[in-house]
Amino acid sequence: MEQEHLRILLVGNGGREHCLCWKLDQSPLVDSIFVVPGNGGTSLVQKAENVHHVQPDDFPGLVAFAKEKNINLAVIGPEAPLVAGIEGFFRAAGIRCFGPTKAAARMEGSKTFAKDFMARHNIPTARYRNFQDYGKARKYLDEISYNVVIKASGLAAGKGVVLPSSKEEAQAALKDIMLNKEFGSAGDEVVIEEFLTGQELSFLSFVDSYTMKSLVPAQDHKQIFDNDQGPNTGGMGCYAPTPIASKTFIEEVHRTILQPTIDGMRAERMPFKGMLFTGIMVTEDGPRVLEYNTRFGDPETQTLLPLMDADLAEVMIACTDGYLDSIDVFSKPGSSVTVVAAAAGYPGPYVRGDTISFDSDGPKTPNNHIFHAGTSNSSGSLRTSGGRVIAATSVAATLESALSQAYKTMSTIQWPGMQFRKDIAHRALSHRSKPPELINGTSMTYASAGVSIESGNSFVKRIKPLVASTARPGASAELGDFGGVFDLYEAGYTTTPKMVSGIDGVGTKLKIAQAVGKHDTIGIDLVAMNVNDVAVQGAEVLYFTDIYSCGKLDVDVAVDVVKGICAGCREAGCALIGGETAEMGELYKQDEYDLGGTANGAIERGKKTLPNMDTMQPGDVLLGLASSGCHSNGFSLIRKVIDRAGLTFSDMAPWGQGKTIGEDLLTPTRIYVKPIFRAVKQNLIKGMAHITGGGLLENVPRMLPKHLSAELDATTWPVPAVFRWLKTEGRIEDDEFARVFNTGLGMVLIVGQADVEKAVEELRGAGETVFVVGRLVEREGEGCVVKSMEVWH
Repeated sequence: MEQEHLRILLVGNGGREHCLCWKLDQSPLVDSIFVVPGNGGTSLVQKAENVHHVQPDDFPGLVAFAKEKNINLAVIGPEAPLVAGIEGFFRAAGIRCFGPTKAAARMEGSKTFAKDFMARHNIPTARYRNFQDYGKARKYLDEISYNVVIKASGLAAGKGVVLPSSKEEAQAALKDIMLNKEFGSAGDEVVIEEFLTGQELSFLSFVDSYTMKSLVPAQDHKQIFDNDQGPNTGGMGCYAPTPIASKTFIEEVHRTILQPTIDGMRAERMPFKGMLFTGIMVTEDGPRVLEYNTRFGDPETQTLLPLMDADLAEVMIACTDGYLDSIDVFSKPGSSVTVVAAAAGYPGPYVRGDTISFDSDGPKTPNNHIFHAGTSNSSGSLRTSGGRVIAATSVAATLESALSQAYKTMSTIQWPGMQFRKDIAHRALSHRSKPPELINGTSMTYASAGVSIESGNSFVKRIKPLVASTARPGASAELGDFGGVFDLYEAGYTTTPKMVSGIDGVGTKLKIAQAVGKHDTIGIDLVAMNVNDVAVQGAEVLYFTDIYSCGKLDVDVAVDVVKGICAGCREAGCALIGGETAEMGELYKQDEYDLGGTANGAIERGKKTLPNMDTMQPGDVLLGLASSGCHSNGFSLIRKVIDRAGLTFSDMAPWGQGKTIGEDLLTPTRIYVKPIFRAVKQNLIKGMAHITGGGLLENVPRMLPKHLSAELDATTWPVPAVFRWLKTEGRIEDDEFARVFNTGLGMVLIVGQADVEKAVEELRGAGETVFVVGRLVEREGEGCVVKSMEVWH
């Protein structure tokens, strides 16, 4: 079915609207965007045009303009027009409107209405009372004994909430709101509710009356000054995702709050279509609703839309037309951070008209953004025109990197009196796991110290059948004993063999697995790094053990990791006979884990251990076995190259392959154990080098006697596209390239000239891609020399 092309009318002039315009501009469905009135940022968007001859509160005028321009989707940014009923004007004219009806918008327009709605539908929230009479409200404050929050019921541009620290402050705030009209008519009615302790989260959910699709939870920073000091603002910064929003917690919010909300609104004949923004407090007793907003949040929008991996226009149409259940709304892996800069004096009286300047070295990458809010173009220059003026948003693989880039971007912007917070995301960066405080006299448990025995037991139960799948002669691979047992006699060793052990980890490749949330192959890398090292000694790999260390045991993640470990063990023909799971919240962040493993093999008594240096001589041939990619080395450099290129792991790999960067880099390390052991048993191999950290130049010499050198010809094997891109983008010198990466060869073997044909036939028959890459020569200098490296340029 041919998709409809869209001509959009976007109402609003803030940072939220600039970000919406920017995201809609990316949709192939969108032909044009008219922004009423827009700002200095929307004027720069390719498909957008600012419109000033129609006022955003002139609803009939907006409809007339929409008809003139053949608009088929109206998108309403701010709350005031929605509460005033703008949606009904467009609906009456037969024009789609992304935004709720006037009745549904009461969920934001009246806090007293919203609190009563929650009570009717048993949606968890704080205790509260609504008041229209100042005297009764004042008396209520005198009678209660708990701390409170006082909210102006109506719209107050996000500033109508006061958190008094004493009864005196509470009474003063009540007087300012109800009698002195600090927030105008918004304070004609107030909500006095119980003060909840915990951290706040913002849930932004697309809704089509029945179906709901949420973006990742975000956390904003309301107060003007660092350390959450000073008066509330519309929002001074935001980041997502948040470490406190676990998968289980998000599911609980959807089950107990969000779905009952949209179901309740439909039951009360005010079905909701549009963006439902729910403020949640994370308490010891579970999530509690702080407030509803019936539009995109600001600055949450500037944080979340750059992470959104979907066509915003398509999702909006799915909401207005009622088929959201058929649309996927994903978020990219990684983190997003927004820092908001405000005019001097904000949130009080502030200066307008200051000239804004940008350094020439401002953001030039697709993951750094500047979103305008209170800006306007005047006499050819950009000037401040609002309280919150501009926002810098950055997306990166880690929160720390995104935060650094956002502040770096902000440093390129200047105007007199500019102010912004320096501690955005400070809660997430505290790196402290804080379990609920124990009440005096309550016994302490292992769980209260951050270790869950129940999770550990669940984990063991789920991995038992996986581990059992690795059984082989000599080991049943059953869990439960204090130590792993391997019977060499049952494995076929009738005389005492020589034992070979290897120990290794995966390195910073783990960072990518954790960033993209893909954990089912990293265990293969762990096994490969160990068993390949044991196999190059000429050993049969027999059994494997592992350790999984983490900040907090996520059973689903850990099971995925063990699936990979077991797959690697089956491929290598070894049994997984034991492991350790260590939950250490004081050493690791909550969502971090590390891996380590040991592989053990045996060489029959009387068989030579490799490398067999005594038999090596000039003229022996070097065979290279193709790698599957980067394997598990060089990832500290790889991550820096990608970061410097302004890319994230969710971007499509610029070297091709049709995968994202993260997916391609997580291709597991190739396991060579079975093919090379077959060749070893036929005495075809004199020595082997597993090309790991140190690349060709450091690993190949480890199998050679001091009088011989390996001479490789770089023209004899193809360098994978990922390596060519890394070398070019990172401007990596040839020697460094050969010292860090495997360059396409995961294993290098030495065979005698007479055995080359048979060895190649044996290895290719076992599924390996084999290249004749060089020969041994008398050593005159280095132990490994790569000739013709210019072909890598």
